[in-house]
Amino acid sequence: MADIDTYLEAATRASTKRTYAGAVRHFEVEAGRPLPATGEQVAQYLADYAGQLAVPTLRHRLAALAQWHRDQGFADPTKTPIVRKVFRGIRTLHPRLERQATPLQLVHLGRVADALDHAVHEADAACDAGAALRHRRDRALVLLGFWRAFRGDELLRLQAEHVQIDPGKGMTCFLPQSKGDRENLGRTCKVPALTRWCPVGATTDWLAASGLTSGPLLRPINRWGQLGEGELHPNSFVPLLRSIFTDAGLPAPAGYSGHSLRRGFAGWAESQGWDLKSLMDYVGWRDVQSAMRYLEPDPFARLRGGDDQPKRQSAGGSLRATGRPGLGAPQDGIEASVD
Repeated sequence: MADIDTYLEAATRASTKRTYAGAVRHFEVEAGRPLPATGEQVAQYLADYAGQLAVPTLRHRLAALAQWHRDQGFADPTKTPIVRKVFRGIRTLHPRLERQATPLQLVHLGRVADALDHAVHEADAACDAGAALRHRRDRALVLLGFWRAFRGDELLRLQAEHVQIDPGKGMTCFLPQSKGDRENLGRTCKVPALTRWCPVGATTDWLAASGLTSGPLLRPINRWGQLGEGELHPNSFVPLLRSIFTDAGLPAPAGYSGHSLRRGFAGWAESQGWDLKSLMDYVGWRDVQSAMRYLEPDPFARLRGGDDQPKRQSAGGSLRATGRPGLGAPQDGIEASVD
């Protein structure tokens, strides 16, 4: 018989397992609370950390504790009336403005891409293979992450064997798992080939330099220029991104996070007149509420008579070969190579 535990293990994403394990460890070790816990103990835990941890973090801690109790066959203490009421009181007394990642603007994307391209040429000229390899990886990471609006975890989970390149036209990336894919059916993402700051060219260059044909597409590189066997660690992604942006001279790099590439693309597509449905299909959003969190419409446009509102249109345009909205915008110097 097949091993049931293998499939039970595969049912939960690795990132979720890590974060839930950390939350449970905090409750049991750092906070010194026993497990299994009662509703009163969970409520006291919430009260103790209400002024220190953000409401979304506390909500995540509750989800982790609920999962632990269910997995171990105990009653879920997070559903008790006292926990619900304490959490409601925390939301009332400790409201916090939601912090959002700084979106990477197109002009800044270009600055980063050009800086990395220059760094590659300098490293090649200096015969510094390790530095050249690192800059090529970083260029692929930034351009692919932006133009496909990948989440950080999606970008890091890409496998080399799941990338198919059609030179000069585009490429496809298959994601076996993603946040919006509740049934784990996988998602195939088409990536455009562009005449400038091209994600396909950057990925092709990285694959040729690294020699990768299978396994994680984006890997750590040590000080001797040797590729790691596994994927980049999720905790290293944001520091790496900020380091890349710092080297490129972007202002306030500390404001960027793993969502900056995704938010940057969403804002660019909005400015180019993509209709909401096309943008949701391309990015992989399942509901309008998720999409609107990434968009920043002008709240004063209606008060000015609506003349400055972006004109939403059904996108067609320069990437008809992919069946997706065109990415071309002559004023931005970005055009698809296929029309």
